[in-house]
This record gives sequence, C-alpha cells and structure tokens, in this order.
Amino acid sequence: MPKDHDDHDQDHADHGHGDHGGHAHGPGHAHAPASFGKAFAIGIALNVGFVAVEATFGVLANSVALLADAGHNLSDVLGLVVAWVAMVLAKRAPSARYTYGMKGSSILAALFNAVFLLVAVGAIAWEAIQRFGEPAPVAGKTVMIVAAVGILVNGVTAWLFASGAKGDINIKGAFLHMAADAAVSAGVVIAGLVILYTGWTWLDPVVSIAIVAVIVWSTWGLLRDSLTLSLAAVPPGIDPAAVRSHLKGLPGVTALHDLHVWAMSTTETCLTAHLLMPGGRPDDAFLMDAAAGIRERFGIGHTTLQVETSADNACALAPDHVV
Repeated sequence: MPKDHDDHDQDHADHGHGDHGGHAHGPGHAHAPASFGKAFAIGIALNVGFVAVEATFGVLANSVALLADAGHNLSDVLGLVVAWVAMVLAKRAPSARYTYGMKGSSILAALFNAVFLLVAVGAIAWEAIQRFGEPAPVAGKTVMIVAAVGILVNGVTAWLFASGAKGDINIKGAFLHMAADAAVSAGVVIAGLVILYTGWTWLDPVVSIAIVAVIVWSTWGLLRDSLTLSLAAVPPGIDPAAVRSHLKGLPGVTALHDLHVWAMSTTETCLTAHLLMPGGRPDDAFLMDAAAGIRERFGIGHTTLQVETSADNACALAPDHVV
C-alpha cells in the first residue's frame, strides 16, 4: 500500500497477542485455552476407533447404513485433522513471504469445516427425502447399539472443544461437526426405538430432516463468520464506529482516516489507522498507551498507527473510498 510520507512520518504501536482484559469479543479476545492439541489427539483417536468398530459391525450385520455412516465418520476425522493442522500452522513464526506467519489458515479451516458440514447434511437430507417414497426397513438392534456408541464418542469429542467454541471459530467448527454427528446418532436411536414399537417407518426420514434443519441453523453462523473473516471483514463483536470514535477521542487527535480492522486469525485481530495530530508528533508513550487502550477495550492485539501533523499535506489514503 503506497504512502505519501517519508519513513520517519510513520509511528508504530504493536502490543503483541498475549492475554488481555477488557470487553471485546471475537478474534483478538479469545477466552479459550491457547492449545487444544490434546483434545484433537483424543478426538481423532476416538473417531478412528469408532470408524473401525462401525465398519466391522456393518460387515457382520450386512448393514449398508452402518457402512455408510462409517464413511461419514471417517470424513469427521478429516475435519478434525484439518482444524488441528490449521491450529499448528497458525503458531508458525513469520517469514519474509508470510509476514503474519500462517495464522490465516485457522480461518480457512473454519470455512472448510462449515462448507464440509453443510455438504454432509445435504447428503443426509437427500437420502431422507428419497426414503419418504421408499421407506427403509426398521433399523436392527445392532444398528441402534452402534449408533448409541456414536452418541458417546461424538458427544465426548464435542465436549472436548466446547470451552473454545465461543472464542475461536476454528474450534467452533470442530465442535459443531462432532455435536452434529452426536445429534444424528441420537436421531437414529430414537427413531429406531419408536419404529420398532409402532411400525411408523415414515418417522425415520422425518427425524432426519429435523436434525438437518437444526444442524443447518447452528452451522450458518460459522459459515457466515468464516467467510467474512476470509474476506478481511471487521470481526463479529467489534463495532468499527466505536473504534473510530475511540481513536478520534485520543488526546491531540483532530481527524482520522484509512482505518482498517481485520482478522489475522480466528483469535487475533489487526488495526491500522492514520491519525492527524497538528500539535506535533507524539512520543512513544502515547503510541503505547493508545495500543493498550485499543487492546483492552476491543481485544485488538496488533495495532499500527501512522501520525500526520499537517492537514495541508493531503494523504493519498485519506478519502474513505481509497484502499
């Protein structure tokens, strides 16, 4: 991005990305633990084991449903692996080419999991619609028992990520993926029991459609947030008007332009802005205090401020439509 100032005209305030207090929400103010490595390892191990058991019983019981669900659960393992790899990549040190490191990979992983989950429930909905015309045989006891084990496996895995679902949409993607599978397994068990006692075979597709609706409703927010963050939008929970007002209220600031707020990762947020301060160039303490205030109030941990001291020297980036 070109600047119309000398290098000496730029002041930088960067207060890292560590823990901080305040009232912010979304990326930059994560309340979740810093690492979910153990959760990913346990979750992947549990699901790989469950896939092996489900495939084995599917062959023994000659159940296409169990074999199909085993394939679906194998895709869940892929989702967990993608989220875990992104978390690891996000911790890599910056390089000359990747100046922010690979923190943005966590946003891509969240987007992948959201799209992947919606595609999966689309397949479930399509199968359920077809079953209205051709009701499938009642699920056998073996199928229901294995589905009950699926509730336990997927439920425990979802619980491992529950504490981070609000502070990191990458973790939220893993949580929703496993919670959705637990719901599908619960639907299989409940519908199977009711059908066994009533013979209402139409109940199976009805329950499937209801579960799909719940999953789509809960996943839509993840898709929206991950998509907007991938387009460098202001993260949810941060009011750009409030950020602008806060910066304009700093001592000595008479005007503000070229304000940008975007997510560096699913837990860290960046801000850049040009401040007009006709009274003269401030000292380092002003910049450090300004960055600390932005971090504490909005949860933005990486702030860069450029100070301009004369309104007569028009900045090329001053118009709002210029990026």
